[in-house]
Amino acid sequence: MGWKIFMHSVRMVLDNLQAALRISLLLYLVQVALQVMIFSGGGGTVDPQEIAATPAAAGNLLILLVFAVLASLWIAVGWHRYVLTGEMPAGWLPRWHGAELGSYLWRSIMIGLVIGLALVTIGAVLGIMVMGIPGLAGLLIFGMAGLVSYVFFRIGLILPAAALGQTLRMRDAWEATKQDDKAILVLALISMAAQIVIGLPAMIDGDTSSFISLIYRIVVDWFVMMFGISLLTTLYGHFIERRRID
Repeated sequence: MGWKIFMHSVRMVLDNLQAALRISLLLYLVQVALQVMIFSGGGGTVDPQEIAATPAAAGNLLILLVFAVLASLWIAVGWHRYVLTGEMPAGWLPRWHGAELGSYLWRSIMIGLVIGLALVTIGAVLGIMVMGIPGLAGLLIFGMAGLVSYVFFRIGLILPAAALGQTLRMRDAWEATKQDDKAILVLALISMAAQIVIGLPAMIDGDTSSFISLIYRIVVDWFVMMFGISLLTTLYGHFIERRRID
């Protein structure tokens, strides 16, 4: 089932590519344009320490973060609503749902706090246990990443619910996914492996900060973003709305 959920989410984007572009393209271009404007100058990459050194640069960075978060929320809410309700944008921007965007942001922060607290607690305990044991550090990092993905997929269903204006607690999302938690574990591992494979070509020229790698990341990150939103949409549709996954 984990593999079926993964492939269903991939097809969700590919089979609805035109809708995906109409919902996300302009907003994603805003993110890209701001990223290039702030971090690129004369073909080079600006040092983050230099950005923080001047108030103007720090202000530009703040603008980038605000616009990036807003665009991401807008895209996510628009895509969730399109898949789950059939809401299609009239033009090249999804409809504005301010209350849902605010709820989506708040619930994202809640998820981040929960996962962050769990990581700090578990990581500290395991870190002490494997301290001084060669080779276990990498295994610990991989395991923690898998745990984050697993927990996120279990409680992350509150995000599509927020996009629909529905109330869904983390506890309810956890209980709803308990019926097939093994599938979510498999999904977490597959997703991690896919991210590793996708990231490898960015190193083709040996420099992850090069212009070629930047272009690759800009293109691939769009698919990764839409796929990630689709994963949550699929999980919500399957576990909450009881939709079948073919």
